[in-house]
Amino acid sequence: IHYAHEAGVLHRDLKPSNIMVDQLGQVRVTDFGLAKLADSAADLTRTGAVIGTPSYMSPEQAAGRTSHMGPQSDVYSLGAVLYHLLAGRPPFIAESPVELALQVLEHDPPPARFLQPRLDPDLDMIVSKAIQKPADLRYGSAGELASDLESFLRDEPVSARSGRFAQVAARWLRETHHAPVLENWGLLWMWHSLVLLIVCLATEGLHWLNVSARLGFAALWIVGLGTWAGVFWALRRRMGPVTFVERQIAHVWGGSLIVIAALTPIEWLLDLEPLQLSPILALVGAFVFFVKAGILTGLFYVQTAALLLTSFSMALWPDYAHTIFGFVAATCFFLPGLKYYRLRRRNQA
Repeated sequence: IHYAHEAGVLHRDLKPSNIMVDQLGQVRVTDFGLAKLADSAADLTRTGAVIGTPSYMSPEQAAGRTSHMGPQSDVYSLGAVLYHLLAGRPPFIAESPVELALQVLEHDPPPARFLQPRLDPDLDMIVSKAIQKPADLRYGSAGELASDLESFLRDEPVSARSGRFAQVAARWLRETHHAPVLENWGLLWMWHSLVLLIVCLATEGLHWLNVSARLGFAALWIVGLGTWAGVFWALRRRMGPVTFVERQIAHVWGGSLIVIAALTPIEWLLDLEPLQLSPILALVGAFVFFVKAGILTGLFYVQTAALLLTSFSMALWPDYAHTIFGFVAATCFFLPGLKYYRLRRRNQA
């Protein structure tokens, strides 16, 4: 396979039935019916079509993202075949091809050692590295995978062990297959960061002017953000059909707005000064990003941590609470917004 890759050919359908041993004991790779030239723009399989055998296909194959496929897609398939040889079953088992493809996209397979407890830990790590969901965490080539297997057979240190921490961290921070919906929100999130910063700075201004009327703060946070939420959703709908995942995220965001709106009457009922419960704003934001991290991309755990720390900062320095929250929250939305806006522009070019 490494030789084929060096020649610019991707197999794209590696599985046990396509790997045979002849009478002389020579291994033969067969059935290059789905193969393509790695640097060729032409592809008999249309974009978005799922090709290959689900039990052994890489996540990018299962998602139909043929433009993202490369040598490391075949590395994944080799790892899945090796997993089957060692564990006695493929990494994923399901009753239908659709369910199987979803498992490849969303789930992690049980460690091979879980199924075969006597399996050597180093060999288990080699398999685990080969079938990582993010392609950049797999072996860079089939040759590297072969080299690590040869090191294992010679009882030498394997490279898979040295990257264990990186693999675990990347597993937490990786994007899910739902992440592309963020391309629909990129520009809107940048606008949202500006609106949020303006509302926070306006709140801080009222606070410094010793405004004690709750109505002014309620107008900013309830009417202001509520109006912007309606505009945001209307703009999103104009961009095209709204996916089910986007509706889920919208419900979480709507719930956060309800909690924020409830802070003002709760302060009044508890006979607290206006803005006394402001640190809860950062906690609400942290919760929203925590949910997004599980659904969209683990990178949002960074925003979650930043907003959690912000809540403590707001409690420690109440005179600057909304300025702190405004800049941190705006950054949490602006940076991913810019990233996915650029991705959308690049994909449309």
